[in-house]
Amino acid sequence: MSLFGLGSCGFLQPSKFALWDPHRILYEYRWADGEKIKKPIEVSAPRYVELLMDWIEGQLDNESLFPQRLGSPFPPNFKDVVKTIFKRLFRVYAHIYHSHFQKIVSLKEEAHLNTCFKHFILFTCEFVLIDRKELAPLQELIESIVVF
Repeated sequence: MSLFGLGSCGFLQPSKFALWDPHRILYEYRWADGEKIKKPIEVSAPRYVELLMDWIEGQLDNESLFPQRLGSPFPPNFKDVVKTIFKRLFRVYAHIYHSHFQKIVSLKEEAHLNTCFKHFILFTCEFVLIDRKELAPLQELIESIVVF
């Protein structure tokens, strides 16, 4: 969770990885990596984050996707892979803000989380890495950071 500016708070609950309002599920995120898990499955929030971090590490370590030698070409699908990484990271931010922000405030970590998210979303917008419809769960917060 340090990627999200939270150290290892351990506050993600083993419940469905979803965004709720008091009456219903607004968004539900399921996991599929396209390799081991092809059909999206329901997982808990901690499990989603664990699977995501492992998957991202695998992508970054794959030299055919992320060449390490200077001058090596990037593959044609490079931006698609990066977009998928960012879309999935955004889902974790959305879950944290929607389901755990009061806990973040009680830990006095909101300024750090907000700064990390601001950098994340500015980079995302600069390089058009997430479709606008995917940003809907945090649209109000994003609009306070970025003018579209």
